[in-house]
Amino acid sequence: MDQILQDTPPQLDFRLNENQQMIADMIRRFGEDKLKAVVSHYDETQEFPIEIFKELGEMGLLGVTVPEEYGGAGFGYMEYVTAIVELGKICGGIGLSMAAHNSLCTGHILKFGNEAQKEHYLPKLATGEWIGAWGLTEPNTGSDAGNMKTVAVKDGDYYVINGAKNFITHGISGNVAVVVLRTGEPNTRNNSSAFILEKGMQGFRSGKKENKLGMRASETAELIFEDCRVHKSQMLGKEGEGFKQAMKVLDGGRISIAALSLGIAKGAYEAALQYAQEREQFGKPIYEFQAIAFKLADMYTRIVAGELLTFQAADLINKGLPVTQASAMAKYHTSETAVYAANEAVQIFGGYGYIKEFPVEKYYRDAKLCTIGEGTSEIQKLVIARSILA
Repeated sequence: MDQILQDTPPQLDFRLNENQQMIADMIRRFGEDKLKAVVSHYDETQEFPIEIFKELGEMGLLGVTVPEEYGGAGFGYMEYVTAIVELGKICGGIGLSMAAHNSLCTGHILKFGNEAQKEHYLPKLATGEWIGAWGLTEPNTGSDAGNMKTVAVKDGDYYVINGAKNFITHGISGNVAVVVLRTGEPNTRNNSSAFILEKGMQGFRSGKKENKLGMRASETAELIFEDCRVHKSQMLGKEGEGFKQAMKVLDGGRISIAALSLGIAKGAYEAALQYAQEREQFGKPIYEFQAIAFKLADMYTRIVAGELLTFQAADLINKGLPVTQASAMAKYHTSETAVYAANEAVQIFGGYGYIKEFPVEKYYRDAKLCTIGEGTSEIQKLVIARSILA
């Protein structure tokens, strides 16, 4: 415990700064004007709202942490977390797509791309001209990334790729994808490398789109490679660095999922609180019954704790300090909190909580993915345990 306290930056101040308040207000207005009226439509149809997504790009939300010299907003993780939280309160699926585009595809190029790669790809991604995807998971290898079956075999100045990636956000609509591929023998050290691939390359195509429980406005599909030839200049960093790069990218990605979870949890809580104040039984609002009041108290306490963990992780990554443990704790706690809060919100709504006409059943369906994507809760506990036992 002494080590934990020693590693924690003193006097953390998580009040919204001027930029955060501006972003929060902008997204709330955008939600009222554009999103709330169409969220149910995109949830029902599973249509990815490309035009809305491109509007997010025009608002600077698809390159939040990208420096201005590359067309981004040039903000830090505090502003980034604030943006995802506010989107998550409105629609988990759109929030998930925004997070994946920023943290994974764009973030990977920003962290590990050379200058030519950054100059070519970041301005298009940061403005929403191009939509980004990121591929690590495969049909038979989720957490077991060292045993990937999708391989890139060197052939002169090119690599020939064969295999498939699945559960890929923007697997169909993405214009560019960063994929981590095996370039060495299975289950050996430094056996994978990361490449930037563009839509339209011969031998690179989209596969089946998944029919999902929740996050249905966010497109999830396969990426398929059949003798796809990619030039060595499209490799990010050096051969063999792919897995290490992916783990660093996921440190930031887990903060984004923590923020998304926090947004979903807040959305569910706020809906439940309003309903508990309006709904009357036995001549009084139901929040006056201890059973309901205690549910609200538990939801609120867990949300506040998750907010502190998430912004602490954002503060660490802003300062360039080690963040693996903090991001895992934030992601683990807030994702489980989102599921808890959504479940309790449905219970407070009673029968109406089960009806699509009311908001909380969607929070309930959206929340579960947060405990799975970018590392399951079990993987987060493994990361945390290894960190504290090291």
